Amino acid sequence: MKQHVFIIGSVWVEPNSSAAGSRMLQLIQSFLSQDWQVTFGTVSQKNPNSIDLTNYGVTEVFLALNNSSFDEYMLNLNPTIVVFDRFITEEQFGWRVAETCPNALRVLDTEDLHCLRKTRQGAIKNEIEFTNDMLLNSEIAKREIAAIYRCDISLIISTFEMKLLQEVFKIDESLVYHLPFLFDKIDENNSWKSFDERYHFISIGNFLHAPNLDATIQLKKHIWKKIREKIPSAEIHIYGAYPTQQVLQFNNKHEGFYVHGFIEDAAEVLENSR
Repeated sequence: MKQHVFIIGSVWVEPNSSAAGSRMLQLIQSFLSQDWQVTFGTVSQKNPNSIDLTNYGVTEVFLALNNSSFDEYMLNLNPTIVVFDRFITEEQFGWRVAETCPNALRVLDTEDLHCLRKTRQGAIKNEIEFTNDMLLNSEIAKREIAAIYRCDISLIISTFEMKLLQEVFKIDESLVYHLPFLFDKIDENNSWKSFDERYHFISIGNFLHAPNLDATIQLKKHIWKKIREKIPSAEIHIYGAYPTQQVLQFNNKHEGFYVHGFIEDAAEVLENSR
């Protein structure tokens, strides 16, 4: 029986804008490599950074939130596997999937644990030390863990998160699967550039992702000046889609701090950086 995977995304896939977009495309390509049929749906509108999934052989569909048309669509589609791209998407559509396609395998791709990120963010904002008790008592953790229990399997991207779920939240190992980023094996025979052929420091990350924004702020305010004291000629080049006005104002030639924003070919920039 040929599997039919229906992916419900919070946004359209943007592999050149975010790690989450890159991750989703990797999953899609993995499904396609098994000769599975793939359909991708979301309530979001496309933007210039969204790729055309039909070029990969994927069917695209716009979804309506809180609408019975979704139930009718699911009954006709009848997928064997349904993937939610984060717990909020599961909250919105999971119950409808359970009612219309009870035999479908429900998979939660956590992207990363949002409860961990949000709780850490709150601790940093309030200048207090993060603890596991803070996480256990947070409302967002209760919601995300509930979504994990409602699904048949959840994909976890880091070993730290796997350990946290199993040891702190006591999630049974049968409900979680460690699936990091899917990359081709490094070819040691490749003609990598030598250290002397590469230049400067680099930081890259989508600025809609709060940890990336905070990392850039910390880098600018506390870390970069210490590096420049040791290496006066050092330069750092900041890349990432959707930079905020605050980040753009960090651009300072005299400090060797350059903000570029979105970059089409991240691989080229990375291979030329130290």
